[in-house]
Formats: sequence, C-alpha cells, structure tokens
Amino acid sequence: MRTPHIRSLAISLAVTTALTITAGGGATAFAAPAAPGATAPAANVAFQPVVDAARTAALAHSSATGVGKDDTLSATDVLVDANGKQHVRFIRSHRGLPVLGGDLVIHLDARSAYLGVTRALRHQVEVPGSGAKLTAAQAQAKAAATAKGSAGTAQLVVDARAGRSALAYQIQVTNSSTTEAGARTVVVDAANGAVLSNTPANDSFLSPGVQAKLRKSGQKLSPAIGTASPAPFASSTASGFPASATGTGSSLFVGSVQLTTTQTAKSAFTLKDPSRGNTETRDAGNKELQQFSGGKAFTSTTNRWGTGSAGNRATAAVDAEYGITSTLDFYKKTLGRNGIKNDGAGAHALVHFGSNVGNAFWSSDCGCMLYGDGDGRTFAQPLVVLDVTGHELTHGVVDATAKLQPTRVDADDNQFGEPGALNESLADIFGTAVEFATNNPNNPPNYLMGEKLGLQQKFLRRLDKPSLDKLEGTVDYWSTASYDTEVHAGSGVSSHAFYLLAEGSGQKTINGVAYDSPTYDGSTVAGIGRDKAIEIFYRALTRYMVSTTDFHDARTATLSAAADLYGASSTEYKTVDKAWAAVNVTAANAPSQN
Repeated sequence: MRTPHIRSLAISLAVTTALTITAGGGATAFAAPAAPGATAPAANVAFQPVVDAARTAALAHSSATGVGKDDTLSATDVLVDANGKQHVRFIRSHRGLPVLGGDLVIHLDARSAYLGVTRALRHQVEVPGSGAKLTAAQAQAKAAATAKGSAGTAQLVVDARAGRSALAYQIQVTNSSTTEAGARTVVVDAANGAVLSNTPANDSFLSPGVQAKLRKSGQKLSPAIGTASPAPFASSTASGFPASATGTGSSLFVGSVQLTTTQTAKSAFTLKDPSRGNTETRDAGNKELQQFSGGKAFTSTTNRWGTGSAGNRATAAVDAEYGITSTLDFYKKTLGRNGIKNDGAGAHALVHFGSNVGNAFWSSDCGCMLYGDGDGRTFAQPLVVLDVTGHELTHGVVDATAKLQPTRVDADDNQFGEPGALNESLADIFGTAVEFATNNPNNPPNYLMGEKLGLQQKFLRRLDKPSLDKLEGTVDYWSTASYDTEVHAGSGVSSHAFYLLAEGSGQKTINGVAYDSPTYDGSTVAGIGRDKAIEIFYRALTRYMVSTTDFHDARTATLSAAADLYGASSTEYKTVDKAWAAVNVTAANAPSQN
C-alpha cells in the first residue's frame, strides 16, 4: 500500500523528536533543537502514550497496515511535528521472530487519531508452521561457504522481502574474500538451504562496476589536491583536562582548516571533537577493522595535524574529521538532526582502512566511516573528499530511518532496484547540500558529485542532467527499466527531480558551474530554492519512506511532506508534483499494487 496523501497545516519547520526503545520495553527519548517558534515536548515520558496509540491504531486498522495478531511492533523512532502530528516508525516481529522487510510508519493526528500508514510489506506475514529443517550450524556453514569468510551466529528470522514469507537464518560473515570491506550479511532459507540474499554489510561509494570500468580503461585519477600551509599552534587556557581545544589541520583536499580537538594534558591532544558528541577519527593501520575501538587514536603535542601530503598519516584524518564535522553541522543547523542517529552521539571514522582499498564506506555495523588509501592503480589518494563523506554519512542517516534496500545484488556485488537507487540519490542530494552548507572556497559547492576525484569526465555524477555521467550510465528519467537498474545509474531519476525542485529547468550558472536541466515532458519548472527542497526531501525520508520505497512512493512521500510544510494548495506542493512529472514519475504511470 502506498503512502497516503496526508493534508496538514502549513508550518515553517517541524520539530523532530526521536525515541529509542530499550530491550525491556521502556522508552528513552531525546529532542533535537527546536526551530524558532516551535516547542519540543517537555518530558520524555510523554512519548510512550504516542507509541501505545500508534501500536493500537496499527492493529485496529490491520487491513490497511498489514499488522496481524501474531505480529509485535517495536518503535524505533517517534517524530512529533510542531502542529502535533505524530509519526511512529516500527520494526516488526512475527511469532517472536524479527521480520526482514516488515517496517512501517503509523501517522497520527495531534489527538493520536489514526491518519494513515507507510508500509514496506504489501502482504500479510504467514510463515509455515513446520519449523526450520536446517540447523543453525548448517546455515552458518552455508553462509561461510557462500561469502567465503567466518560466519557469526545464525539468527532465525522471517524474510518477508520480495513478496515472500520464509523462515530463514540471518548470518553476519566477517573476513569475506568476496567483498572489498570484508563483511557480508547472508540470509539462508531455513527450509531448503537456499541463499535468499548475500549482501555487503558496508555501503561503498564506488560500485564494483564502475571500479572495473575505470581499471579496464586504464584511467589513473589525478585528484584536485589542495594547498595547505602550516598554521601556528593555538594556545590553550584550559585549567583542567580533558578540555576542548582549537587546533589546525593541513588537509589533502581543502587546504588549512580549523579543528576542535580534545586536550588531555598541557602538551597532549587527541583528534576527538567533544563539541560534536566526541566525533573522532582513528588510524586503522591498513587493516580491515570491523570495530572502531581497534583503531589507533591520532595524538599530537602541538595541536597541529597533517602536512597536506598523503605521506603523513594524519593528513587523511584531517580531511575525514573535517568532512564528518561539516556533515554533522549541516544536519544539525539546517535540519535539526543531532547526530547520524539523532541521538546526540558523534560519528567515527577509520582512515588507512585495509591494503590497496580504493574506496570509502559507511559501515552500519561499525557505526563509522571507513576510508581506503587508494588501490595503487586507478586511485592514488585516499577518498576523503568532502562530498564523499557527506554522501556516505547520509547512508548512515538513511540506515537510521527508512533503511532503503536494493531489490537484488548480483554476483559482483552490484546492486539493483529503485529503493537502492533512491538511497544513492538521497546520499548525493545531501552530500551536495553539505558542500553548500560548508561553503569552503577550496571546495566550492555545486551539484556535482565526486568532482575532486580526478575523473576524466570531471565528476562522478551530477544532479542537473544525470545522463552526462557516461561512466555509470546514469539516467535522467523514469521508465519501467528502473525497476532493475543498477542503483547508481538509477539514482538520476530522483536526483534530477530534486534539482528541478530546487533550481528549476533550463540554463543556470551557480558558483561558476553551468547547468542546463531538461525535462521529460518539455515543461518548464521554476525552482522553489535549495533550502525548501532539502527540507521537503528530508521530511519525506524521515516520515514517509520505508525500506521498499520506490520512485513513485518517493513522489507521494515528498508531496505529503510539502503538504505538511506548506499546504496542499501551495506553490511548493505544486512544484513537487511538476518536478516529478518532469522526470516521468506521475500518478498515471505508477506500477500496479498487485
């Protein structure tokens, strides 16, 4: 069932609040900074009645929500808008077993009355009562053989993805020789031992397909390295330790930058930012570490970091720390999101990850960024570019909210399908937004992704006319082929819709970059501005998207977000509709629900 259109009052910015459910069923809530003129709920205990009301509504409206008597709902997020509307995100268990693909969001009005549902499942969960025929040990052996690594504990689950309801085992496999970052998640059918899915546990910036194409063409990338001059030591007046201190870094890509660090003694500093939830970057020592705690802390006696050269191990750390803190600042200052999980915690990074790794990753298991140093062939420098970090950390935000998933992964780890493409698109959208918010003259903001990587086509992807990316074959418009297009190539559909919403169609020059955005139907779209477009897409992600959201669902989600923020008769709402029509996503060509 698709996201319902929900009419609401127009507001300037919603207050976002989040809820974490503990193992014992209690609720611990936190609130993001309130927007001007809006007030967050005063007491944490106020959230439990909202969760209870949403759970009750889900069962009472089972024909719409798909929640049955054998299902248990656990809340992972509660969002309360300034006008009182409530959105509760649930994960589902069936007869006590976690359900893969069973997530949903229940929408309530200010009086906790049911308004509608956004659900991933389009069928009732029904698991055969015969039980598992495979043992956990057999499933582990199958997973280890499939992923060529070390299998962890086999957890019995219900796999409700792709229209099925199968009893299955989910196994995490580490030290896999079949994936660049060494970790995979394997799901094995508990009845017949079939591998239902075998996916990388970490999200990579560069797909295996584009890496192979670059290597086959013999391209050797020449990244746009910045220039950095050593900055003077910033003296500290701290009387007690640990204390916050202001240091300076000489980065690889953006020149000299200021960094907030932790002073642990008179002449001892750690590359950890206490002002941003103890955000920290560590050295992986060229090992494929799966835990941040295994990394070595970067320390200094002068509070000066890096030399601007990759030969100094702290230089890549400067770019990583700067990129992460810039991304956290964007989410907090622009959208009121306090941390990747909106829990106030900082983010972590491991630089010098692995040996000859020409990629960067978001690891949900580690909860951190992983940066390789380059593969020594195509990629000569670490992938610690600002928009790469913004892109990958946005995957962390998606993982903490909608958990958009590809519909399939091939034997070479290339991912396919619209939900995965939407995930990549959102990462590109917010990755470019990080550049605009940071506005560093050494990294001028634009609607290009990966422009500093040194590619021959001068960028990896772009939002105004995605098909200019010949490397990945990114598309401008939706077609039925989008159902099974590689996710980076397919991302152009929603990225193009966002650009049209923000900047409009036709020619435009921004910060020295010329854009000329076409439309599928030949229409002219007048943009509403980047700030409003970002707000609409973020609201759609956090309230109206789930793991299976496709492009038509995303259209409905952004329309609902625009109606919430500006009203269903507003210019903003109408422009959202025009932007999606301009990339051939309309109500008329939406796929059948059957």
